[in-house]
Amino acid sequence: MSLSPEAFKKIDRELSKFPPDQRQSAVMAALTIAQTEMGWLSNETMQELATYIGMPPIAVYEVASFYTMYNLKPMGKFKLTLCTNLPCQLQGAMNCAEHAKKTLGIEFGDTTADGMFTLKEGECFGACGDAPVFTVNNHDIRAKITPDQFDVLIADLKKA
Repeated sequence: MSLSPEAFKKIDRELSKFPPDQRQSAVMAALTIAQTEMGWLSNETMQELATYIGMPPIAVYEVASFYTMYNLKPMGKFKLTLCTNLPCQLQGAMNCAEHAKKTLGIEFGDTTADGMFTLKEGECFGACGDAPVFTVNNHDIRAKITPDQFDVLIADLKKA
């Protein structure tokens, strides 16, 4: 499945921010636009972006595979990413991680059988003062989360 004309318009807007010989500078924005539309980044989608931007496909894949915000396989309806860097660890992230795994019945990188939740381990989200931090679908940051707050979050998302 190809990206929509609307997605390409958004990508064109991002490309216009850079000189023609530096189109690759818009790759992260293009990946985000594609993922928002498609839900994840298939090899075909990354190939399409590479061709459109004028980059080698492997270069697009290298960017997408480096950052935890990009999904290289289908995710659950809610992607929950827990920062496990040292500041979050010192504030209980690993306790939250074990609780989340037990509550959801999955490991990092897995999706629940009902397709609702994917649990991922993430790198620093730049909110160390609010550790430990979860993100929901890359956009909603949950700060100073405890196991009890995680349970409330799951209950709320199940209702959504």
